[in-house]
Amino acid sequence: MFPVIEYLEWIDGRPEAVTHDLASSDLRPATHADGPIPDRLADRADPPGQPRVDALVADQYDVAPENVLVTAGASNANALAFAVAAQRLARDPEATAVADGDREDDARRSRVLVEKPGYEPLTATPQGFGARVDRFMRPQGILDPARVDGALTDATELVAVTDRHNPSGRRADRDALAATADVVADADARLLVDEVYAPFTTTPTDAPFGAPSMAGTDRVVTTGSLTKFLGLGGLRIGWLVADPAFVAAAERVRHHLPSVARPSVALARRALHHLDDLAADSRRRIHRNHDLLADFADDRHDLAGHVHDGATYAVLEHDDVDGTTLAEHALDAGVLVVPGRFFDRPEAVRVSLGRPTQQVTAALDALADALDDLT
Repeated sequence: MFPVIEYLEWIDGRPEAVTHDLASSDLRPATHADGPIPDRLADRADPPGQPRVDALVADQYDVAPENVLVTAGASNANALAFAVAAQRLARDPEATAVADGDREDDARRSRVLVEKPGYEPLTATPQGFGARVDRFMRPQGILDPARVDGALTDATELVAVTDRHNPSGRRADRDALAATADVVADADARLLVDEVYAPFTTTPTDAPFGAPSMAGTDRVVTTGSLTKFLGLGGLRIGWLVADPAFVAAAERVRHHLPSVARPSVALARRALHHLDDLAADSRRRIHRNHDLLADFADDRHDLAGHVHDGATYAVLEHDDVDGTTLAEHALDAGVLVVPGRFFDRPEAVRVSLGRPTQQVTAALDALADALDDLT
């Protein structure tokens, strides 16, 4: 029932096995702690009173705690949202799982509409829960509400987008995103906005995690985590923000899946208590690594692609070879980049500068040498 997610199978173990990692998009630490506590949190105090993590996240988004569900990472949050949509649980709290025979009846299946190009799990996971997946085009990461409107059907339960867009790194225009939310709401569906890359900015605001968010908007579900921006992927802490009915439906599904570990909850509480300091450190790396990637892309006349402001990852296309060939050639030189076929961009690769600046500087030099060998 659940299709293979080829990207996750491909990436598993590779970043740790290569000399130069330009595939990891999360802001990974320079070293890994010997024990279970990440180095960034080891010498920091816990907040007084042991506040609930859902309440701390709710404070960030200026919503009530009942609008927040803490999950085992953003991937888990997205999966819960897809499960709710596939089973129509938020629409009908008494709904039961669709029988296997009914899944073959296309007219009775819920539909999920997903951006293209996009991140593979956003299409594979809803299929696993029995939904039919439709696509709408988001060329160069540009979000057009009219394209979403034209792809909606009466059976569409959920529309999934990313902001920043994955893989291009483009931030969605706020008016376009608001208009998309209106279009989706008018169709009696919900809009899922995966915001794990939203905090990637060099000019933070007073918004949640320093970046614009759609959380709290009518019929909008947002997801986020401590993984990408804070580099705390080992904690597996994410969240889903939505209306209470959707949160309750997602919690019903969560009872069937692994729960969040209590040590991770405790460390997440500590991280959120020190969010300002941790975020400032992350943004310093984002600023440096963005500039490195932008300069690299500008200097390479054999590569085409744009590095968006604040983004530390981008889709780059070589003049002479496709993405798979380029990724394999780079790997021969000890450099890991992601073939674009995993993001509906087979002609390109995604290059990500998530590692510390000194490491990615050496990695870009190695990639430059590999590209020179192609000419």
